[in-house]
Amino acid sequence: MKLIFLRIKKRLPFAGIVLLLCFLLKYPAEALDASRDGLKLWMNTLIPTLLPFIILTGFLVHTDGIEKILKPFSGLFRILLGLSPNGAYVCFLGLLCGYPMGAKLAADLYQYGKISRREAEYLLTFCNNPSPAFLTTYLAQICLEGRVSTAKLLGIMILSDVLCMLFFRFTVYRNHTVSSTNLIAKPLTATGRSDSKKETPSVSSAGAIIDASIMNGFETIARLGGYILLFSILSACISHFWCFSQTVKYLVLGIMEITTGLHQLAASAFSYPLKFLCSMTMTAFGGLCIMAQTKSVLEGKLSLRPYASAKCLNAAVTAIIILVIS
Repeated sequence: MKLIFLRIKKRLPFAGIVLLLCFLLKYPAEALDASRDGLKLWMNTLIPTLLPFIILTGFLVHTDGIEKILKPFSGLFRILLGLSPNGAYVCFLGLLCGYPMGAKLAADLYQYGKISRREAEYLLTFCNNPSPAFLTTYLAQICLEGRVSTAKLLGIMILSDVLCMLFFRFTVYRNHTVSSTNLIAKPLTATGRSDSKKETPSVSSAGAIIDASIMNGFETIARLGGYILLFSILSACISHFWCFSQTVKYLVLGIMEITTGLHQLAASAFSYPLKFLCSMTMTAFGGLCIMAQTKSVLEGKLSLRPYASAKCLNAAVTAIIILVIS
């Protein structure tokens, strides 16, 4: 059984690529529209919101600026969140910037020896979320037509995230989330990466660190754009060939890619309470496109399992909260 599963896992990406290629050749107009939508999302949202933070954070990481700023509050962070100052920086910036900035920072700080692997994977369970800007504009005003107050929407999302954080902190990690062992700072190389196996001279000047941070930022943002493009075409392909219930279709699209799924859900004939429940649950889960982006920025340094399990729990808790207060 395990061997069969491994074979399917290896062949599934190949089958998906072939399917998308056939769709591109057979229905070029629909594929072009989907590609444009994906690129608009990338250019108008991801680049202006994420790229500056990725570049500036890269500079702060390699000049120890984060610790200098947040170290006076280290005791507070440890008690309230179970985090070191560097971990608290990941948490706050992840909440502010949205997907997949939290995961990117956690992986980078672990790679450069600023936080332990345990703390990094703990951070993945609650710091990689939709940004407040996405929640208050696209979700609240466009998809939910402004009929739900911003305070209520943000309150539900924050409460769900806090409950998930507490579950993983005290149940899974037994409140042992911060470790000072095996934290060895690694120098940033001229390529923007830390690699102890290569004898590359470390970057010392501020200008060289900025250059490396810029290149690293553009590499990350380009990779994210590629995933958005592929999932946009995949969503168009699913919509074109879907022959089952429209209700199930909206849910599948939401699971695949959150922006497309929310747009389709807003245009559906669902009752408003059902739209609210489904859209909030989809947003809490994030979608498979975000999961692929998260796996990409982790670059094999950290396991995706803590993030994936936390997102499933987050979606379930969000749905329960909405059903309870409705």
